[in-house]
Amino acid sequence: MSTEERVRAALEERRAVVNEAIRDQLPVKRPERLYEASRYLLDAGGKRLRPTLLLLVAEALTDTHPRDESYRSFPDLGEEPVDVMSAAVSIEVIQSFTLIHDDIMDDDDLRRGVPAVHREYDVETAILAGDTLYSKAFECMLATDAPPEREVRALEELATTCTEICEGQAFDVDFERRRDVTTDEYLEMVELKTAVLYAAAAAIPAILLGADEATVDALHGYGIDIGRAFQIQDDVLDLTTPSETLGKQRGSDLIEGKQTVVTLHARDHGVDVDGLVATDDPGAVTEATIEDAVAKLEAAGSIDYARDLADELVASGKARLERLPDNEARALLCDIADYLVEREY
Repeated sequence: MSTEERVRAALEERRAVVNEAIRDQLPVKRPERLYEASRYLLDAGGKRLRPTLLLLVAEALTDTHPRDESYRSFPDLGEEPVDVMSAAVSIEVIQSFTLIHDDIMDDDDLRRGVPAVHREYDVETAILAGDTLYSKAFECMLATDAPPEREVRALEELATTCTEICEGQAFDVDFERRRDVTTDEYLEMVELKTAVLYAAAAAIPAILLGADEATVDALHGYGIDIGRAFQIQDDVLDLTTPSETLGKQRGSDLIEGKQTVVTLHARDHGVDVDGLVATDDPGAVTEATIEDAVAKLEAAGSIDYARDLADELVASGKARLERLPDNEARALLCDIADYLVEREY
């Protein structure tokens, strides 16, 4: 099997149990409209990559063969049961909360092939749905039945992660108004906005299961590295993948004037990035215009720079996994790292 096939099989194997857990821990109740809106994106689909990563870390850390133990009563490093599925649901619920609020801020129409929550319902309901998911994530993390000191530590990790996501979003908004953003600043923004949730997904099961601090730190670093690589690959795919595959206008980041690691490198190497696309109206941009822009970025070495940087981050992330036992679950965590930069979208 290829890396992609192995990752897709791992995701598929766990998606059903994660989805069932989401339904159990986030039931639709009164007021129905609020909880229907809260569940709307969760029910619309998604790979469940982050909760799968969390479950795989639990399996790798305890040297448990994948799917041999119930995630609701998973043996920790002292053989005491911990509900790691509740932690996995918590992470996925935070992800959905961020998507709802992102779509409101960006005034996007679609998410996961369906109308965004604020389009399907209304802005007020969408804001409340996002806030509800944020609160429910902490309720889920309190349901792991881990020893109290570990549960508190996991809650601290989750709270810090949520704060950092908001900081990253604020940086992203600020960068839209600036033309002096550095690559280091961009990578910091990516770490905060995107990578920290991968880091939480990797570190929290280690905390709950009683791993030592060095292992928790290594797993957190793994999540940061692959999360950064994931976003950089998105930057590249936005330029190199056909619109019909992307599900949106190819080169939309360029059209909207968004800063990416590709355009920052190009600007530093003399490319007139602002002049690559003469209009911010997607309907007025032709495929030939995007092709010409991409050719200039390729000539400047900017796309190769981004790909090389993503590859370096993946290699760093995989190296951090050497703290874990050598088993099938650890191999799948390495596969996920590779998949994030090899995927076509």
